Amino acid sequence: MKKTLAALGVIAATFAAANARADIGVAGEVGTTGFGFHATIPLTPNLNARLGLGYLGYSYSGRTSDMDYDLNLKAKTYDALLDWYPQKDSSFRITTGLAYNGNRIDVQGRSNASGRYTIQGNTYDATSFGKVTGKVDFNKVAPYLGIGWGRPSQKDKGWSFATDIGVLFQGSPKTTLTNSGCTASAAMCNQFANDVAKENAALRDEVGKLKLYPVLRVGINYKF
Repeated sequence: MKKTLAALGVIAATFAAANARADIGVAGEVGTTGFGFHATIPLTPNLNARLGLGYLGYSYSGRTSDMDYDLNLKAKTYDALLDWYPQKDSSFRITTGLAYNGNRIDVQGRSNASGRYTIQGNTYDATSFGKVTGKVDFNKVAPYLGIGWGRPSQKDKGWSFATDIGVLFQGSPKTTLTNSGCTASAAMCNQFANDVAKENAALRDEVGKLKLYPVLRVGINYKF
């Protein structure tokens, strides 16, 4: 994380030094990357740089073929982007860049209405076998590719709207699922732990589609 943030900092310093006299725009945004902002720095008539961050916390439910889960998504990104405008007088842009990807999902297994887990065809009483918890992690450095509309450097001082539509390539998810608090016999606790390890593979397959994180943002720019 430190290396990634340092790299983004070097990019930001380079852009700022190269454009000390440039008109800078700031955008407040909301979307699938949460609440955040971007600062826009014009580089050439057809190219802008953007630096920003976003944060989102979202709780929901999910399941594999065996278990139900309570899931807590924590989406956190810091990105350095380049916007290329095919036409000098257009607000349409093509965007690419890199993000420090702090996205993760905290996972907790949920017992059924009878207070039991069923894993790999085996049934366990949650009061004796404790909790099943884990997390889903992704690559910390994630390329971004997208399109959008909005060009604060094209306007005089004031307000304008902006939109981003794209994909964050965050890689194949890595899952960690473990159990704790088992008070049953040692043999049964070992069996439960083995079944949880097999369930971890099922969870990894279930979240595999999240290697592409969709990005949809709308915001309001202000040009100084």
